[in-house]
Parts: sequence; C-alpha cells; structure tokens
Amino acid sequence: MRAIWKGAVLGLLLVGQMAQAGTVLVVGDSISAAFGMDTRQGWVQLLDERLRDEGFEHQVVNASISGDTSAGGAARLPALLSEHQPDLVIVELGGNDGLRGLPPSQLQQNLAAMIDASRSAGAKVLLLGMRIPPNYGERYTTAFARVYDELAADKNVPLVPFLLEGVGGVDKLMQDDGVHPAVEAQPLLLENVWPTLKPLL
Repeated sequence: MRAIWKGAVLGLLLVGQMAQAGTVLVVGDSISAAFGMDTRQGWVQLLDERLRDEGFEHQVVNASISGDTSAGGAARLPALLSEHQPDLVIVELGGNDGLRGLPPSQLQQNLAAMIDASRSAGAKVLLLGMRIPPNYGERYTTAFARVYDELAADKNVPLVPFLLEGVGGVDKLMQDDGVHPAVEAQPLLLENVWPTLKPLL
C-alpha cells in the first residue's frame, strides 16, 4: 500500500513538472525555418538543445514558414496560440516584407497585433529585429529598421536588434543566394538570441 502511495505521489510530481515545463513558440520565416539545410541544423533546433543542456524542460515549437510575411504570421498566430498555449512567443518576421517593398507601417501594425495577441493569451514575447539591403533606398531602409525599435519601446517588449548581427554580409556565413545564413552561421544566430531570451524563461 505504501509503495502504491509513493508511486501515486511520484506520478503527480512528474505531471506537475511537465505542466510547468512550458512551451516556446517560434513564429518566423525562412531564417528560422532552416531554409537550405536540414532542420536539425537550424538555430531553432540548436535552441532546443541549449535549453536541455542548461536544464530547462521547455518544449520548442517551430512554426516558421519560408517566405512568410508579417501579415501571414499575424493570420496564423491565433490558431497557434490556441493549439500550443505557449509561455513565450518568439517573433522573427519582416524580412520578406522588406524584400517585397511592403509599407513599414503595415509591418509595424502586423507585429504589434502579434505582440498583443500573444500577451492576451498569457505569453511573453521576444521580438527579433531584421535589416534589409538598401535596394529601395535609404529612406525605406531606415523606416524599416525603425519599426523594431519603436515596437520595443511602445510595447515594452524585449528586442534582439538584428538577428543576423555578425552574419549578414559575411560571405562564408551566408548561402550562395546572399540572403539566407549558412549552416556555419546557425550557432551565431543562437548566440545573438540567447542573452535576451534566457531571462524570459
């Protein structure tokens, strides 16, 4: 009888630990979807491994889709929040908006909606900033970059200013298209994110 009681208590403790482990939801584009490589080599998978190595029990759900825009992410997010009930949402979107020359105001509106929806669902938010080549001129490039800083200030949300810091423009760290980070860059992307992410866990 005592053994059964101990087993029941242990089972309840394990269930409690699983319930408290939490979920990290990553909503991004090709940068987080490990475009051009095995998904196991991408920075999001490396994040999953880092969490385990450091004793965190969080589950990482990668809902990133290559080619996605901020509008696409905002449209997909409600269902993702309902399905996964994350404790933390990492938003990595905007690069495709910039490459298509979409209005920065539209990007800001979509990202703000994602932040608000995540918080309404009880999740913390980490925003990953992006920069784009000056194809559309300095005015557009500056307005695009300013979106992330303004959102971080207005919404009081943690920000990684530029996910590709130390990677973008470095030929040996980029794929042949010059847009997507190579396998060798993935650990650097994780290191860019980790110092801001860890306190949110």
